[in-house]
Amino acid sequence: MEPYQSLTGAIASGSRGKTTAAFFDLDGTIIATHSVKDMFIERLVTGKVQSEEVLDMATMMVRYMLKSQDFAAGLRSSVSNMAGMDESEIIELGEKVNVERLAPQVFPEVRAIIRAHRARGHTLVVITSASRYQVAPVARDLGIEHVICTELEVKRGKFTGQLLGEPCYGPAKLKAARKFARDHRIAMKKSYFYSNGSEDIPLLEAVGHPVAITPDNKLRKVAERRGWPVHALDSRGWAGVSDLARTLATFGTALPTFAAGLPFRFLGGSARDTTNFSLASWASLATMIARLKLIVEGEEHLWSHRPAVFVFNHQSAMDMLICAKLLREDIVGVAKKEIQKQPLVGPVLRLAGTVFIDRSNVRDPKAALQPAVDAIAEGKSVVIAPEGTRSRDGKLGEFKRGAFHLAQQSGAPIVPIVIHNSLDALPNNSMIIRPAEVKVTVMKPIPTENWEFRSVAPQTRRIRNAYLKALRESESIPGAGSE
Repeated sequence: MEPYQSLTGAIASGSRGKTTAAFFDLDGTIIATHSVKDMFIERLVTGKVQSEEVLDMATMMVRYMLKSQDFAAGLRSSVSNMAGMDESEIIELGEKVNVERLAPQVFPEVRAIIRAHRARGHTLVVITSASRYQVAPVARDLGIEHVICTELEVKRGKFTGQLLGEPCYGPAKLKAARKFARDHRIAMKKSYFYSNGSEDIPLLEAVGHPVAITPDNKLRKVAERRGWPVHALDSRGWAGVSDLARTLATFGTALPTFAAGLPFRFLGGSARDTTNFSLASWASLATMIARLKLIVEGEEHLWSHRPAVFVFNHQSAMDMLICAKLLREDIVGVAKKEIQKQPLVGPVLRLAGTVFIDRSNVRDPKAALQPAVDAIAEGKSVVIAPEGTRSRDGKLGEFKRGAFHLAQQSGAPIVPIVIHNSLDALPNNSMIIRPAEVKVTVMKPIPTENWEFRSVAPQTRRIRNAYLKALRESESIPGAGSE
């Protein structure tokens, strides 16, 4: 089973080949924001917006929200303000806005839908009223080759303030899609269109598989009346009070849960049993509160060879919870000793039995790892992120060798845990947990009894390459999620 399969299952059983297209609207469908607004805000904060532009932008946005027939006129008026601007400046702006504002707002569910269509060999198209400067970076990052959008006229590297043709909106969007279908031999009745807006009803009616994504009220009523699939997504966009409360409760229950296990110690229970009880209790409670669903492949490898050195790729602050939920008992984490001084985190890690390493002891790395070696000798498994720190973009970083030296010193097997998409649950540049389905692949244990000191470097490279392969393969699996 793959993440978000409830949304992608029908695609996997449908037609194959390039004659089937998957058309996607942009604003409110692929991203939980309005790209023109984000472009405008970025220009506003840098002081590059003229006073007349503010009124035109506000008017256009109101017309868009009201689905007004005058939207096209408002768009033309807004574009006229760009006369004389350098195209290169707007291209650069679009890239910046994509990284900082749009990419974090891509619905992970829609990302999974896109992958499912790619796996069937479908032709992928973004079709939107937005300009190419807004949509092209998003489409590129999602691996979508074709973009149909509102085009702006450029002469000698500067905008003229005019459009090329009609705005790609309403009936004009349907016209543009049909032309694309003719030019690329697309069968519209086999094709899909995903949209959130009632202005797109003409194109939704023209394809064989219309799908409403978090639709406005009018589109929802039409979709329900005609039996079109409706997916209401809340994994991106504005965080509500419930999202904030869920986030606080997910992490805030850690210290009370561990403290709640202390009475068992006073009643004669061992420190180890008390820690196991508290860790398992917090992991189960916190994943439920966070609305985090784990889809685990190779779960048997979590238990077949213990004690072990469990290594995981570090994408998100949610990874600690994910590993706790997977491993549950007789485990210790490894952290730098400075973390002990942090409020809340330090006490929780100490209660959880974390092994703190003095990373400044570079002269004797073997001695620095000795507390973790001792934990393994006591029958506990060690959990460690070989990247050393969390990835900022979700991509796999270089592996440090500490975890692998630890395995070589202790003779414990290494069990790689591949976390594919924990950023879906806690996106970069966010402190709010969102509902998510996260895929985890647990690889077969790797024996280390015969490793020598010189084996560590090549084995580290080999294991990292296995991670890269697993993460690349998930890109082509329907429903897989990876940032």
